[in-house]
Amino acid sequence: MTMQESLSLDLPDPTGGTGAAGFRSGTPEASSLGAPLAERLRPRTIDEVVGQDHLLGPGQPLRVAFESGQPHSMILWGPPGVGKTTLARLMAYAFDAQFLAISAVLGGVKDIREAVEQAQAARRAGRRTIVFVDEVHRFNKAQQDAFLPHVESGLFTFIGATTENPSFEVNAALLSRATVHVLRAMDEAAMQTLLARGQAELQGPSLTPEARTRLIAYADGDARRVLNTYETLAGMLKGRDTIDEATLEKSLGEQLRRYDKGGDQFYDTISALHKSVRGSDPNAALYWFVRMVDGGVDPRYIVRRLIRMASEDIGLADPRALRMALDAAETYERLGSPEGELTLAQCVIYLAVAPKSNAAYMAYKAVRAWVKQDTTRPVPMHLRNAPTKLMKTLGHGEGYRYAHDEPDGIAAGECYFPDGMAPQAFYQPVQRGLELKIGERVRQLREMLGDGRAGAQDQNPVA
Repeated sequence: MTMQESLSLDLPDPTGGTGAAGFRSGTPEASSLGAPLAERLRPRTIDEVVGQDHLLGPGQPLRVAFESGQPHSMILWGPPGVGKTTLARLMAYAFDAQFLAISAVLGGVKDIREAVEQAQAARRAGRRTIVFVDEVHRFNKAQQDAFLPHVESGLFTFIGATTENPSFEVNAALLSRATVHVLRAMDEAAMQTLLARGQAELQGPSLTPEARTRLIAYADGDARRVLNTYETLAGMLKGRDTIDEATLEKSLGEQLRRYDKGGDQFYDTISALHKSVRGSDPNAALYWFVRMVDGGVDPRYIVRRLIRMASEDIGLADPRALRMALDAAETYERLGSPEGELTLAQCVIYLAVAPKSNAAYMAYKAVRAWVKQDTTRPVPMHLRNAPTKLMKTLGHGEGYRYAHDEPDGIAAGECYFPDGMAPQAFYQPVQRGLELKIGERVRQLREMLGDGRAGAQDQNPVA
């Protein structure tokens, strides 16, 4: 099958036909028999799109683009099943444009070249072209660069879809020529609407409130998953009028998440993990970690929390903890699941047994509180930058003592706080781990600076 033949299957038909992928246009009868429910319910207009009101609501960016009649190159960034492909197809249909889809997972420069040839042919026929690249982050730099001259010349409108942060995964040159639109995971109200549409389409069984809540939690904001899972359930449970929670659990088995992402139990479990680490119980911490993984939590979310714990609860008592958490994150990205989960488990255990200190966290909070209630004090003249002769003439940097030229690398008696502000002791090292030595060094520095902070360590700064 040639690229033209394979792509034409996905093209919206302005005359009212239906592509094999289930893109409906024209009359309601144009649904594709045998296609999954999510495809049969693919919106025909932007008004049928569920969710993404921040982009498609009145006066919002994508609605304005649709209404203007002028498509623009863009990157659609969001999790799976939130409508990235649908929006690209709707844009092609709205502008009566040829729609060429390329999968970055399976495609390459040859596919790009063929798309360019088809776009040139469409231009000669007086028709626009939209080139849609799914998973655009999978293309390497050379492949992404291949689009640049044609986007610049206006040969086609480029639309890329990605689940990854385009700031890191899309070339800067291509990114600068496209507007990034961030799509959000479907919220509960949107998922409720989709389930109602699915039930009406299939004339299928209803869901009890508990079963509906569990199914929505299982879908995790993915419209495709919630619809296709409901279709599977309806097929398995023919003859039933209602699906309750027990039936849902029995039907989905291990697939069903054990708690709602975003619900109280989800946050309670995260809280239990964090508090077990803070409380230095490696066994309990490991238990809650496995509960989260088993419940379907994205391990990337867990590792973000581990990084936070390393800074908030361990800090300088063991600076290696932060490095351990960052290494765990990198290793997981390389290995993925399930292999990478062992590294995260190792990190959980290390953080739990590490000495604890929230001194840096408390110091940061104290300084934030101080700055918020204090005036905006000017930088003292001796600490100001003096890159020009004029600034030096004005006294910038005058009297500054270069610490490296001083005995022991300390300018004894020098004050680094703003004029009129008494020296503060925001940071109070705890008597655990490495902070035992850090505390000794802090006291020594206070004495050497001779600014009165040696006796300020017991004060309680603004909290």
